Amino acid sequence: MADLDDFDALLTASQRAARALGVADAEQRHAAIAGIATAIEGATDEILAANAEDLERGRHAGLAAGLLDRLLLDEGRIAGLAAAARALAELPDPVGEVLRHSTLPNGLDLSEVRVPFGVIGVIYEARPNVTVDLACIALGSGNAVVLRGGSAAERTNAVLVDAMQGAIERAGLPRESVQTIDRFGRDGAGRLMRARGLVDLLVPRGSAALIERVVTESTVPVIETGAGVVHAFIDRAASLPMALEIVLNAKTQRTSVCNALETVLVHRDIADAAVPAIALALQQAGVTIHADGPLPGIDAVEPLGEGGWSTEHLSMDVAIGVVDDLDAAIDHVNRFGTHHTDTIVTDDADAAGRFLAEVDSAVVMHNASTRFTDGGEFGFGAEVGISTQKAHARGPMGLPELTSTKWIVRGTGQVRA
Repeated sequence: MADLDDFDALLTASQRAARALGVADAEQRHAAIAGIATAIEGATDEILAANAEDLERGRHAGLAAGLLDRLLLDEGRIAGLAAAARALAELPDPVGEVLRHSTLPNGLDLSEVRVPFGVIGVIYEARPNVTVDLACIALGSGNAVVLRGGSAAERTNAVLVDAMQGAIERAGLPRESVQTIDRFGRDGAGRLMRARGLVDLLVPRGSAALIERVVTESTVPVIETGAGVVHAFIDRAASLPMALEIVLNAKTQRTSVCNALETVLVHRDIADAAVPAIALALQQAGVTIHADGPLPGIDAVEPLGEGGWSTEHLSMDVAIGVVDDLDAAIDHVNRFGTHHTDTIVTDDADAAGRFLAEVDSAVVMHNASTRFTDGGEFGFGAEVGISTQKAHARGPMGLPELTSTKWIVRGTGQVRA
């Protein structure tokens, strides 16, 4: 483990890099992002080799299947990271955007503009794809980033960061614009949380326990990302074929991510027909059904388990429940959900309108799979995470969400009476 005496020096270097990024023009920062795409493509063999080591170590350590899936990088996923970086490099630059402008009666010219935060720290687990996404979004918003990617992906992250730092240098920007503190271990994560004055913003991504620790212990301002106890409510006016397609996609397209479906709620008026059809389709896809009691038309289900309706499975498991009406569905989602993403399947516009208005989540949907809650799918190129809080940013966080604002006042000698 590296000497913690070096920790503040690393963060000070990040501050210097942040100042350089804050005045760098968009063209130079975008060139660095495009260079990252080329660099990680060129380092594919080294990335795959390092990732194989991390995966083998993770299997021996007993990592859950969902974490191993998040840890995995193959050629397709590496190509996807490069494509996302290139798309992000084409997005409008948020830095310097004028949000409000006015001229006061005394002649003062007043503007509110977007500016970078400065140094952003991110603590996450077993997600090497996040390493690239975060570096590119930080550069695109003029911020330096300090990454704690966890021991599970340490070898992969080291290769990725080295490749990205080379690309950043070739674009004429400080290589310290992107740094990793993985070598400092768990103590480094704790130091990052207490680095108020050196780090301007902290974003945790990962398990509920990790997020809770960061929110509880951090003296640095935190944007909280949350677990995804994601719901689909099948209303009595739903098209059953559409409901089946949405539920299957939301649950099985990729199970280890926070926008994957965890609970299906079915209106009692259609439960006798809809529940068996949905359960059969899920079971044929390999999904285990959980419930808090018997379900219509299903011989056997597994109990809900220790977490009850608040369980985030991140696996081929789903809970199914029957609710009396729309009000009961909304109450259930707001009580047991994590304010992440929830969808209603219905042809009733009034029911959809109420669900969209009354469900208190970062993303609410009508007749769509929850798997669309994603920075890439929303056109952001990539995302820092999905914020489930209400302050500053909510939902997928892209370039604008990693900026703050400042006021610029231009005068001609005015003094206050």
